[in-house]
Amino acid sequence: MGTTSRAVRPGLPGRPRPPRRRAALSLLTAGLLLAATPGVTACSPGGSGGGASTDVALAALPRATPKGLASYYGQKLSWRECGVPGFECATLRAPRDYAKPGAGDVRLAVSRKRATGQKDARLGSLLVNPGGPGGSAIGYLQSFAVLGYPEKVRARYDMVAVDPRGVARSEPVTCLNDREMDRYTQTDVTPDTPKETEDLAAAYKEFTAGCARRSGDILGHVSTVEAARDMDILRAVLGDGRLTYVGASYGTFLGATYAGLFPDRVGRLVLDGAMDPSIPARRMNEEQTAGFETAFRSFAKDCVRRRDCPLGTKGPADAARRLKGFFRTLDRAPIPAGDPGPAGGRKLGEALATTGVIAAMYDESAWPQLRDALAAAMRDRDGSVLLSLSDSYYERNGDGAYSNLMYANAAVNCLDLPPAFTSPKEVESALPAFEKISPVFGEGLAWASLNCAYWPVKATGSPHRIEAKGAAPIIVTGTTRDPATPYRWAKALASQLSSGRLLTYEGDGHTAYGRGSRCVDDTINAYLLHGHAPRTAKRCT
Repeated sequence: MGTTSRAVRPGLPGRPRPPRRRAALSLLTAGLLLAATPGVTACSPGGSGGGASTDVALAALPRATPKGLASYYGQKLSWRECGVPGFECATLRAPRDYAKPGAGDVRLAVSRKRATGQKDARLGSLLVNPGGPGGSAIGYLQSFAVLGYPEKVRARYDMVAVDPRGVARSEPVTCLNDREMDRYTQTDVTPDTPKETEDLAAAYKEFTAGCARRSGDILGHVSTVEAARDMDILRAVLGDGRLTYVGASYGTFLGATYAGLFPDRVGRLVLDGAMDPSIPARRMNEEQTAGFETAFRSFAKDCVRRRDCPLGTKGPADAARRLKGFFRTLDRAPIPAGDPGPAGGRKLGEALATTGVIAAMYDESAWPQLRDALAAAMRDRDGSVLLSLSDSYYERNGDGAYSNLMYANAAVNCLDLPPAFTSPKEVESALPAFEKISPVFGEGLAWASLNCAYWPVKATGSPHRIEAKGAAPIIVTGTTRDPATPYRWAKALASQLSSGRLLTYEGDGHTAYGRGSRCVDDTINAYLLHGHAPRTAKRCT
C-alpha cells in the first residue's frame, strides 16, 4: 500500500524525496509519501473532511527549558564509529511523553560527518531530513547528502541527521511481516464490488491491528510536534545556539513546526518542497491528487512527441485514457513480473503498476525508465520494470524485506491529523470529485485516503497555521509542477511564516535544491554559507 506526501494510495502517503542525484538511494529518498495503504502513499497534515483552512496558529513554547527536561538538554552524546567510513554515530535520549518527562525515554539514532574544512571556519551543525514521514534521515545523510551537498557547504558544517522517533533506527514502528506487506501492497485499491470494498477495508484494519500489536507503546508518541521537540534537544546537545536545517517534502512540515515552537532558536532554515499545515486532510489529498495529475500530464506531453511512446502519439488526454485502460486490464488479469518469490512470485496488478507510475512522477529523470516500463508491460506483458519502480517506492529490497518507511508514514500521518474519511461510504461519495481532479489516479487516491479511518490511536494534531513570529528569515522552496507537494502549498507556507521567503523553481519533479537549477542552488548555498536570504520572492528556472 502506498503513500504520498503523507499518504496516497491505500498506503500512498506523502513520500519524501531527495534531489535528482538521489538516484543513488532508492528512487524516492526525499519526498512526501502518500498514505500508507495498499498501493501508493501520501501525506496530509490537515484535519478531517473538506472545508477551508484554519486560522489557528501553532503557539511557541516558553523560552526557558522546563525543569523536567533539564537532564535531556544537558546530556552528553557518546560518539562511536558506526560502520560507514567518515561517520560517527550516537544515541540521543528524549522523553517518550513530553507531558510526563519522567515516565520513560525514547532513544533516537544520530549520525554526523564532521566538517571537512578548517576548524576556525566551521559554522556549526547542519541537520538534514529527506521527508516521508518515515524516511531515514541517517540513510539519506550517509548515502546522498555527504556527496550531493556542495563541497563548500560540507566544508563548513558538520552534516548531521537524526532518525525521527518511530523511524528506521529510532525505535521503529512495525506493522506487518514481509509476506503480509507483499499482500498489502497488492490489495485492490479501486474496488468495483461490495466484496472488494470489504476486502480493502479489511486490509486497512489488518495493517492497523498489526501496528497496534507490534508497536502499541510508541504509536501515541510519534507526532511531528514531538519530533520537532526532539530536534531542539539535539540542537542543544550539539552545542548550537540556533538550528540550521534543510528539510525536504514532509521535512518542511517538521522544520516549520520547529520554527513555530522555537522561533527564537531558528538559524538558517530551508524548507524545500513545502507542505501547507493549515488545510484539512481531505483537501490536502485532493490537492496532491491534482499534483500527480499535473505531473502525469507533463510526462504524457513529453511522451507523445516520441514515435515509440507506449501511450500513443495523439496527445496527453488520449495517453491518460490509454493508461487508465491498461490499469483496468491489470485489475482483471495481472501479468508476469519476473518475481522469483514463492508460488510463482508476485504478478503486476493494478495496485503495483499504479505505484510504479506514481514513483516515476517524483523526478523527470525517471521518465525514460517509465516509458520503457510501460512499453514492456503494455506490449510484451513484462511487468518487471514497473514492479521494480514500485518496490523502490516501498523500499522493498531484492530479498523481499521492507524498511519501516510505510509503517512510520502511517503512524505519523494518522497521529498528526484526523482521518480524511471515516468510512467507505464517505469515500464513495467523494469519488466523483477525485476522479474529476485526476481521471488516471483519482479513484485510487481517494480510497487511499481511508487508511487512517481505523487507526488505534486518536489523532493529537489538527490543521493550523505556522507563523513563527520573530524567527530569522526562512527560505520556502516550491516547484511549479511538483507532484507530491503542489506549488500552492509552498506559497501558502511562505505567506504564513512571518519571515518566510518564497523561492520558486519553474520545473517538474519533487523538490528543487540540487536538481540542476543553478539559480536555486546558488540562492540556497549563499543563505547557508553567508546568511543571505532573498529580500523578496524569487523565481528560478
